[in-house]
Amino acid sequence: MFKNVEHIGIAVKDLAQAEELYSRLFNILPYKRETVASEAVSTSFFKVNETKIELLEATAPDSVIAKFIERKGEGFHHIAYEVNDLLSEIERLKGKGFSFLNEIPKKGADNKLVCFLNPKTTNGILIELCQEINQ
Repeated sequence: MFKNVEHIGIAVKDLAQAEELYSRLFNILPYKRETVASEAVSTSFFKVNETKIELLEATAPDSVIAKFIERKGEGFHHIAYEVNDLLSEIERLKGKGFSFLNEIPKKGADNKLVCFLNPKTTNGILIELCQEINQ
């Protein structure tokens, strides 16, 4: 079951420059910066009321984010939805005809397990499903 929009992902070329820009825009500082080595990405999170914005900078030239920016430029990358039970949602959505870029959840940023729906089955929008990792 979908709970809410967890965050909006924005691909950027220069994380420090983007943090400065969004700090001026929102009049707040990011609350977290994190590198996800398995995805070759550095992230920075802002929270505006209940909405989180994730800035994503590639840490390798062959990473997904680097390729995205090369193809489309900086900007909107994905929307993430928090779910109650990630494995159940994957199975439910597969049954409804959706396909995934990764059917096996992996550790993402901000203490989440994540998987991504294939944009070919979501009208071109990259959708991330995420669930808090229990500690």
